[in-house]
Amino acid sequence: MKIQVKKGYIAAERSEAVVAGVFEDAKKLSGAAAALDWATGGLIMGMLKSGDFTGKLNKTAALYPEKELPLKRIVLVGLGKQKDFTRDKLRGAAATVARAVRDLGVTSMLLPLDFAHSGLSAQHSAQTLIEAISLGLYQFKEYKTKNNGNGDKSFKACTLLAGTAAELAAAKKGAAYAQAVSKAVCLARDLVSRPSNAATPSHLAHTAKTIAAQHGLVCTVLDKQQAKKTGMGAFLSVAWGSDEPARFIILDYKPSAKKTAPPIVLIGKAITFDSGGISIKPAQGMEEMKTDMAGGAAVLGAMQAAAALKLPVHVVGIVPATENMPSGHAFKPGDIIKSLSGKTIEIITTDAEGRLILADALTYAQRYKPAAIIDMATLTGACVLALGHAASGLMGTDEKLIKKIQAAAESTGEKVWQLPLYEDYGEQIKSDVADMKNAGGKPAGALTAGYFLKAFAGDIPWAHIDIAGTAWASKPLPYTPKGATGVGVRLLVELLEKWGNTAGL
Repeated sequence: MKIQVKKGYIAAERSEAVVAGVFEDAKKLSGAAAALDWATGGLIMGMLKSGDFTGKLNKTAALYPEKELPLKRIVLVGLGKQKDFTRDKLRGAAATVARAVRDLGVTSMLLPLDFAHSGLSAQHSAQTLIEAISLGLYQFKEYKTKNNGNGDKSFKACTLLAGTAAELAAAKKGAAYAQAVSKAVCLARDLVSRPSNAATPSHLAHTAKTIAAQHGLVCTVLDKQQAKKTGMGAFLSVAWGSDEPARFIILDYKPSAKKTAPPIVLIGKAITFDSGGISIKPAQGMEEMKTDMAGGAAVLGAMQAAAALKLPVHVVGIVPATENMPSGHAFKPGDIIKSLSGKTIEIITTDAEGRLILADALTYAQRYKPAAIIDMATLTGACVLALGHAASGLMGTDEKLIKKIQAAAESTGEKVWQLPLYEDYGEQIKSDVADMKNAGGKPAGALTAGYFLKAFAGDIPWAHIDIAGTAWASKPLPYTPKGATGVGVRLLVELLEKWGNTAGL
């Protein structure tokens, strides 16, 4: 979709469709809706008075001004009650109305900067609107044939309209930021949506190399033999069961050639298909186990966006990528493995594999002497039971880092909820025959998994984000279609952008 930002007066513009938001409980219209109502002689107020449109959140209606304006359509979207309105609801409304325009068969749209009279700055308003529309219009059609006859509609262009020269400059900056971030989110969605016979560890490595070539990052990819030489026993224990070559991927982004502050290390779990291994999963729903690399996809997307935006912070992305498959070479319950850290791990279940590959990634990350380590993973079904699909679980060892992540979550609408890491949970993963077990039973399953990872984070500020419940949407959300959400990309980019502005911890 082509994005254009220009200065102009809404009622004088030619367009197939212009959109505007209306509050449910407002005593009078505001922003773009007020300007359009005045220009049409009260057309919008007339519809409101008729009761055909009330402004309820994410409800839409189309009006046809006929001769009053050079606009063919005005498409309204409800913003709900003013007191409940948030930046995330603005995202949802903008995405909803963009889909409504697309579903009318219209291929372009005019979007006023004061679409919702939100009170945001021109830059943040433009960023929010363009991000929402780009993500709301996303469709994964890579495997649809041209002659499938489903009549999919596509959207070609969106023009963002600013009222003043100062707004124009700020809006252009916000729109450019949103395009870079949205492109990164869509990359992550594409990777998660692809089947595991396409989105293999080698495919993720190729994607990382492409990002590095396009944006000037340094990419290093370790194969099985190199990982073995390095001592990655936990990562390899999972990898040995698959015929698909495992890859340990590192992307290094530095904002300049000059010496920089210690990096932020982002780690993303990338089990490109999780059968459960010898502890095999039930057949029902197993097709969704292609999504077990959503953490790795989010890190790849965040690295791309950080480089595209030239964020002033040194970032290293680590993506351990492998399948978890049963075979004669696969690791087994009862095995004891030695991790890169030297710690030994008793295998209780081979379906608790994600924490194993993350353990070696956490240890490997420490060689960078980072300011902080953040790992993101579809780690536990227990986190889904605890938080459902509305929020990701957040655990960590440093409250300053936790607060930074919470602030980024609040800004982006990618909700997180902090969970405890009490020493009691460590008791559940004590082993009689090794340093620790890889599973502590059903009680507090998300927390014992987090406590397991904590053992490999060392003294560096560390946070773990469990996205098992948020990486995939079983039904459409306001700016996320059914399927891969790309969760984590916007949160991580927001965190990095603010980190660069505040000199870290």
